[in-house]
Amino acid sequence: MPSTPSPPSPGDLPRQFASRDALEALLIEEFPSAEGPLSPIPGGRQAAEARLARVQPSRYAKSRNHLNGAVTGLSPYIRHGVLTLAEVKQAVFQRIRKRDDGGKLINELGWRDFWQRMWLDLGDGIHDDLEAFKTGHDAASYSRELPEDVREGRTGLACMDGFREELVTTGWLHNHARMWMAAWLVHWRRVHWKAGADWFLEHLLDGDPASNHLSWQWVASSFSHKPYFFNRGNLERYSDGRYCDACPSAGNCPFEGSYDQLESQLFAPMPAIRDGGNGPTRRDGRGRSGASAALARPKR
Repeated sequence: MPSTPSPPSPGDLPRQFASRDALEALLIEEFPSAEGPLSPIPGGRQAAEARLARVQPSRYAKSRNHLNGAVTGLSPYIRHGVLTLAEVKQAVFQRIRKRDDGGKLINELGWRDFWQRMWLDLGDGIHDDLEAFKTGHDAASYSRELPEDVREGRTGLACMDGFREELVTTGWLHNHARMWMAAWLVHWRRVHWKAGADWFLEHLLDGDPASNHLSWQWVASSFSHKPYFFNRGNLERYSDGRYCDACPSAGNCPFEGSYDQLESQLFAPMPAIRDGGNGPTRRDGRGRSGASAALARPKR
């Protein structure tokens, strides 16, 4: 027999609303300091199943790095337990003809599971630098406060202000945009990864400390053997030029230049920042190669 739902506790918010407008009005009343409108992403099992039914694994594999690519949009539902990793995996296997068609998406489900296992192992340690920065800069040189122009979306960079707007208004952001924004804050603005990671968690519907904090550490290089950074060509390619053409800072873009040029600008001299090297070392002494792939391949 189905169990009877437990009655709401005193002080609980209502669970039924006449409309989304009524829900938004209540949230504004209860949480007046919260930024942004109600996210357009619908919740619930029905919405999750409809989204899962639209997933095309082969298209995801080919286009996921592009902001307009065929990403799944499943992460909020996975984050809150509406969908399990196992049932998403099963759905992928049911709609592919050959294994390679689903490999990329299955791989990302594996990384999400990995972050949770890392969190279980590290506990509150994920809130601290897991390793020294590989940027040539001391951790103390990074600001612990998020700049106000970033929080308010008035940096003058169309891409970063656009990413901030999407983050605040929808509670979601393409993973490549997360990579770019994290790299810009940490390496160009010299903001400590924790300030940015905490800000993301304020807004992301799919945010959890495991994948969020460890991914930011991967960008910062405190959880990888080198920092992640990008140039304008990379951003233009995968955003299909939607920001650069009309950007007020297009003539003075901080991302303009080759990777070698930007490396020399951003980082203090160190041996082979962008070359291969030894990965992070596990507690048991074995190399943790691959652990730094958190943001290496955009997902969701």
